[in-house]
Amino acid sequence: MLARARPAAYACAMATVEEPSGAAHGPQYQTIEVKPCTPVIGAEIRGVDLTRPLSDAQWSEIHDAFLRHSVIFFRDQQRMSPEQQITFGRRFGELHIHPAAPHLEGYPEVFVIHAHKDSKFANGESWHSDVSCDVEPPLGSILQIHVLPPCGGDTLFSSMYAAYDDLSPRMRTFLEGLTAVHESEHFYRGRYADRGVNDAGKVYPSAAHPVIRTHPETGKRCVFVNRTFTTRIEGLPEDESRAILQFLFQHVETPWYQTRFTWRQNDVAMWDNRCAQHMAIWDYWPNERKGHRVTVKGERPIFRA
Repeated sequence: MLARARPAAYACAMATVEEPSGAAHGPQYQTIEVKPCTPVIGAEIRGVDLTRPLSDAQWSEIHDAFLRHSVIFFRDQQRMSPEQQITFGRRFGELHIHPAAPHLEGYPEVFVIHAHKDSKFANGESWHSDVSCDVEPPLGSILQIHVLPPCGGDTLFSSMYAAYDDLSPRMRTFLEGLTAVHESEHFYRGRYADRGVNDAGKVYPSAAHPVIRTHPETGKRCVFVNRTFTTRIEGLPEDESRAILQFLFQHVETPWYQTRFTWRQNDVAMWDNRCAQHMAIWDYWPNERKGHRVTVKGERPIFRA
């Protein structure tokens, strides 16, 4: 797989949005600075203060960078208030309420990310796309980290565009006709009990989505299965479904498709759940890591032939 991963992945770099005429190295932004992290995914954004209202020009360029790079990182930020983070999130759409996790008191849109010496798990410690078990999975998520360990606590992001582009033509054709079930009962039940969540009687979401989806804004195809929520492929015997999913899980986690983000206090990351997966590395126990996340509602995934 790695023998062909590099050229295919590199060939798809910066191809999420059509380049403007004369832009040999990407668009020339006027209100922000954009520095790509890798050729396939991720970019650092500078020149914007997220505690202040964005101009239409700033938002337009941030949105363009978001579509091009799938995950964008805002360095050198001040701590956003819950209202400021909610306002920024709402520029991209209506906000999503997490079906299981505890929220900040008074702010149901704000998911509290927190791991410390007494935690039994850390949020996002396996590869996933946020809440892909929803019928309409989130468009994207915006996380600001306020408390960091002395070292560690990085987050990995992987491009599902690059993962799709690197599949053989025959495998693409086969997968494009399939749907997969995404479930959450096995993952969410009792998960937040130590943080005061009583989920007795709660029904956790599940949904069936195309294995290959078409991004609604860029029109590009990407792999849409993940290790955390995807449990089976419909219409296949159990052993075949399991084998194909295991292949895809390993494939999408290939290092060629990734960027690794080392957080600094009050950094902000925004990732596109439609075409990227992520994993937060819990290598800092017994130290603490804490932040706030808001998530933007998405649409039902489709495959456009």
